Amino acid sequence: MGRIPVAREGWPFIVVPAAIAAGLALLGRRALAAPFAAASLAALGFFRDPEREIPAVAGGVLAPADGRVLAVDEVEDAFVGPAVRAAIFLSPLDVHVNRAPIAGLVVGAAWTPGRFVAAYREDSAELNERCTLCLQGERARVTVVQIAGVLARRIVCRVAPGDKLAAGERFGMIRFGSRTDCLMPRGTRVTVRAGDRVTGGVTVIGMLG
Repeated sequence: MGRIPVAREGWPFIVVPAAIAAGLALLGRRALAAPFAAASLAALGFFRDPEREIPAVAGGVLAPADGRVLAVDEVEDAFVGPAVRAAIFLSPLDVHVNRAPIAGLVVGAAWTPGRFVAAYREDSAELNERCTLCLQGERARVTVVQIAGVLARRIVCRVAPGDKLAAGERFGMIRFGSRTDCLMPRGTRVTVRAGDRVTGGVTVIGMLG
């Protein structure tokens, strides 16, 4: 059996309960050890970070996260301008690593404090704690918003202004159920609709005009 790739932020959640479970088992307290072993295995599943084969699609915008498309709508964005937004809901069972939808330069990464209402609610994009990442690509500007949810109380963004990202490259994650929005220039041909399942860094969700 091969090694399961794991996001580095997950190791404390995996190793600590595993160590407690092992210690209790050595003491003969197997019933007490079982919940800690289960917690370690659950964390291993949640923080999995599989390798992906990133498609090379000229003008393609890739899904920034695994999950289900909640909605596709038109909005105004301070960075993109008139935009079309694809909102993706990540359940606790989805891979929670976020990936860059296009190749580009990070020109902004802003943290906004907020609430922790259910991420599938339409107003969660305005109410909840979030991190907004602005990418300047060769053909267009794209904004990605990492949005916390009821269980997701920790947003991780590993990049800063001045960094360059390749399409599909990992840039962060959100813990335990959340939402990731991708805002593309209006006029982008959106190739997904509400209810579709997408795979981060693999599914093409839009074609830039």
